[in-house]
Amino acid sequence: MSDLQISLIIIGIVIIGGVVIFNRVQLARHHRQVQDAFRNEHDDILLNDGYKPVSASERIEPQFSDEVLTNPDDVVNPANVQADIAPEQHATNDRLVQKDLSVQKKTANIDSSINYVAEIRSSTLIPHEKLIDLLQQKFDYGKPVRWYGLQSEGQAWEEIVLDSLDPGSAYIQLKGCLQLVDRSGLVTEINLSRFRDMVEDFSAQIHAEAECPDIVEAYTRAIDLDRFCADVDVIMGVNIISKDGGAFVGTKIRALAEASGFRLESEGVFRYRDGETNGVMFSLGNFESALFLPANMRTLTTRGVTFLLDVPRVANGTKVFDQMVHIARLFSSTLNGILVDDNRVPLSENGVKRSRQQLADIQATMAARSILPGSETALKLFD
Repeated sequence: MSDLQISLIIIGIVIIGGVVIFNRVQLARHHRQVQDAFRNEHDDILLNDGYKPVSASERIEPQFSDEVLTNPDDVVNPANVQADIAPEQHATNDRLVQKDLSVQKKTANIDSSINYVAEIRSSTLIPHEKLIDLLQQKFDYGKPVRWYGLQSEGQAWEEIVLDSLDPGSAYIQLKGCLQLVDRSGLVTEINLSRFRDMVEDFSAQIHAEAECPDIVEAYTRAIDLDRFCADVDVIMGVNIISKDGGAFVGTKIRALAEASGFRLESEGVFRYRDGETNGVMFSLGNFESALFLPANMRTLTTRGVTFLLDVPRVANGTKVFDQMVHIARLFSSTLNGILVDDNRVPLSENGVKRSRQQLADIQATMAARSILPGSETALKLFD
């Protein structure tokens, strides 16, 4: 073996030894960092009463960027965190869980203007099993039914939902609300009578007193409310079609939509939601019949897209309308398209102003009837 070969072998051994030593040093350093990160003396924000998640104070205006709006549902719920903790920490967690459950209880919104409200008063606590039977009753009255309970005099009414019914909750009074109208029309007089009969039968079973409004009067109110809803139930749209008769490609539509703040949802449309309430402000759909689905956006082509604003379901309608038109114009410019109405007639500036004024008039009419656009009452009526 030559001197050169021996030298090369020695150099190789030295290099390998150096690599091994370097790796061990790095491993030891990483181990120390991991131990430091998980030391018990660090504050746990999930168990700290002073911790409060930060929420956006302003709506983020649409822009072509990669920013993503924070979803309020992503905030960590302390009740879902499990850990091996000391007994005194368990007591702290129990208080947090109770506090969280109290927040989750729905505040009562018993609106007699849109509901037939029947009341049940008992001199004793209503048995829990009877309450479950009431909530599980299978009768279909054609319209939504909601139940509210009062645990004792002086307390607030709370909505009772079967999925979150607390076995420890006991009520002395109940209110059953049968909604009079929704987008499919008004409740029938027969269903009003059936609901009243069910409430009276249940009251007799638990030896309670039932108070049910007159059916004829309630049905008259339903007719009037349905007529009003039909007058203000308007969805405004802005279409964009190609100037040269060509087609828009799905990948470009999706890129523009997501950059503007839309999210593609399961119904096959993009929706632009309020950053604070998560309510839908307006939507973006296909001008043609095909839906926008994640699986077909790469290959989809279409002759146009449609922006839609559901007038009674949106608060501050004129502001939201201006925002929608602004984004539609950005789409039109980027896609080399033109804004048109449903008859494919170019939408002029005057046409946009007329639509905006019509929207303002509709929402003013709703406010005059004390049904605020975008309110909980409006969302129930126009569902």
